[in-house]
Amino acid sequence: MSAITTQPEIWRPGRGKVGMATLIAIESFFFAGFIVAYLFYIGKSAHGPFPREVLELKPVLVSSAALISSSFTVMAAVRALGRGHRGGLTFWLLLTIALGGYFIWGTWVEWRGLIWDKGLTISTNLFGTTFYSLVGFHAFHVCMGLLALGTIWMLGVMGRLKPARDTIRFELISWYWHFVDVVWVFVFTTVYIVGMRA
Repeated sequence: MSAITTQPEIWRPGRGKVGMATLIAIESFFFAGFIVAYLFYIGKSAHGPFPREVLELKPVLVSSAALISSSFTVMAAVRALGRGHRGGLTFWLLLTIALGGYFIWGTWVEWRGLIWDKGLTISTNLFGTTFYSLVGFHAFHVCMGLLALGTIWMLGVMGRLKPARDTIRFELISWYWHFVDVVWVFVFTTVYIVGMRA
């Protein structure tokens, strides 16, 4: 009798991980395009207002700190779900949503001031067009992330989440949230560091 040989198992990533990684890669290209356009058109507006005249760094630093902090709270929420701690999950997830919501509120306050007080709209000049396109595109992604996190929070409150089944799904959503946070570092650097010095 000949010995039965078995083929070694080939590791394959889960479909969810591949899907989320693909989505993040595609979105990264979109953001790269917006950032390149912003950098290309810096200082090319025929008339003001210009970035250094209307943008304020301090308020954006505070809301940025809130958004970056939310990466740590969402990690804590994922760990809590993995351990079956429903209270920890809902607490850390609600804190994540609050931090992300504060960031969006900060963006709204900034835009209100720019539009009504300083007269910068998307059609004012090249700066206005590229600024609102880039920052608005990011804000849209934050809102989509908040919608997903809010859905997970509601399911957690209702006791519908099971650690064995749902931890990996929540982890994939947290990947998207981390992506939104990391992208903001590049957007912030482009708009508020490089842009205000041009």
